[in-house]
Amino acid sequence: MKKERGYPVFRSNEYVKAESLEEAYQLNQKKSNVLLGGMMWLKMGSNYKSAAIDLSGLGLDYIEEDEEEFRIGCMCSLRQLALHKGLNQYFDGAFRECTRWIVGTQFRNGATVGGSVFGRFGFSDILTCMMVLDSYVELYKGGTVSLEEFAKMKYSRDILVRVIIKKDGRKAAYVSQRRSKTDFPLIAVAAAKKDDMWYISVGARPSKAALVTRPVQTGCELSAQAEEAVSMFSFGDNLRGSADYRKSLAEIYVRRLMEQLSGEEA
Repeated sequence: MKKERGYPVFRSNEYVKAESLEEAYQLNQKKSNVLLGGMMWLKMGSNYKSAAIDLSGLGLDYIEEDEEEFRIGCMCSLRQLALHKGLNQYFDGAFRECTRWIVGTQFRNGATVGGSVFGRFGFSDILTCMMVLDSYVELYKGGTVSLEEFAKMKYSRDILVRVIIKKDGRKAAYVSQRRSKTDFPLIAVAAAKKDDMWYISVGARPSKAALVTRPVQTGCELSAQAEEAVSMFSFGDNLRGSADYRKSLAEIYVRRLMEQLSGEEA
């Protein structure tokens, strides 16, 4: 693949601004075509595609809210997610926190929720945060499935239309650790609490986020509950850290989030 001045270049023979989801879906069935989200990762590689399919004309860059749920269109930017008052009021600032260190404002203005969720990247702050909420993914052909189920599914040529988050009364919190402010997370942790249940998600393990649910154990130290929850995740090594280090950090951060959500002193 040719490069210009040593930099990777994304090229396509044809650019199509889709006029409907059906048109985009049909075009996307060809493996040599690609859907354009925010193009933040696509343009960083030397890729050649027959056709680039743009969804930006379909009005999918929205966040809608009613009494029961939030509906987040696939073309909604991470910047919109970070600034949305309703989301951050309802979930105690978790979305503001999970987007805080994702590269920079310019990047977050371009990166999309659909691209972040559909990619199911191991380093995804967004997937980690949404995993602990009552979240669902609406696929154009595949219908609506829980985010937990979607994260386990094989990649397909379907289109992620929107993410739905139910207002079920959960309190939520998020934290990550990075080697530098704009780096990928070394570990990402989200927690939510509803009634007598904990919902714990750990991402950047370095594999993608997964969900563990555990009952709140009255009379049991939160450190012990955190250790038990973290023991249900697997951890691995990469250039950013070892499996043991990640596990140790996860136990600390899960405990801190439990304390935060329980109103206890750290």
